[in-house]
Amino acid sequence: MQAIIFALISYFTWGTGAFIEAIVARKLNSYSLIFWGFILSALILSFYAFFQTTSLNLLTPAILILNVILGVFLIAGSIVYFEAYKVANRAVVGTIAQSFPAVVVILSLIFLGERVTFSQAVSIIIIFVGMFLSAVDISELRRKTFSINKGFLFAIIAMICWGAYFAFIKIPVEKIGWFWPNYFSFLLFPLIFFYMRIMKIKLEKPTKNNAFFLIIISTVLVRVAEFSYNFAISKGLVVIVAPIAGANLTLFVLLAFLIFKDPIKKQQIIGIITALVGIVLLSTLSV
Repeated sequence: MQAIIFALISYFTWGTGAFIEAIVARKLNSYSLIFWGFILSALILSFYAFFQTTSLNLLTPAILILNVILGVFLIAGSIVYFEAYKVANRAVVGTIAQSFPAVVVILSLIFLGERVTFSQAVSIIIIFVGMFLSAVDISELRRKTFSINKGFLFAIIAMICWGAYFAFIKIPVEKIGWFWPNYFSFLLFPLIFFYMRIMKIKLEKPTKNNAFFLIIISTVLVRVAEFSYNFAISKGLVVIVAPIAGANLTLFVLLAFLIFKDPIKKQQIIGIITALVGIVLLSTLSV
């Protein structure tokens, strides 16, 4: 039951945090946003880290190396995601990259030895169908021909990187608890800065266009979502938690419609309802 509750917390905070990040992205470039978000997370969580030192007794070199590799995957996924946006259709790129929960489920079934019942599997499929309908305008896809370019390749790489991170992060979570795996990943924020220097991308101040307060809010929400996800997978199956938490895209679309009055089509409404039905079914069947 705890796994489901925290998976739902992750769903709501992730969707809301991503929505606020989208607002900040109109004030700062994406790389500055992720850089300041990571460094802010590392600084704030450093104070809490002092109260979690006992679990470090269980840290082994192998777990630390795995955690660092996963952290690189997390950052690399974000970098190629932003690069994909520069050269490919944003809607399609977003849909591909945000489909990473499907990768999480596949990796969990193959490598983590997790299993689900037939009813749970059907519920997971319903969630993914809802996510697809929420994100992809099928009628638009029919009208346009999208050429396959490096942007779509980047989107697929981002999907795989994020999928690997959120699947295999369970290994260090089981060994050293829900806090340290994410914290170690945040400490890799200099990699973002180095990439920006190499690509000559300007690091904008977090106070530009009054973005600082929103950065704090979005960072807190996304970090709560990630830690809730970690705690959820420490109590239950990744293959159950990931689809629930990862369906936050539906909440993002709904918030954009309610707050910014972004156009929302019948297909998206059907997709949101479908995903929510799947979440309710999966939550009920997994208690």
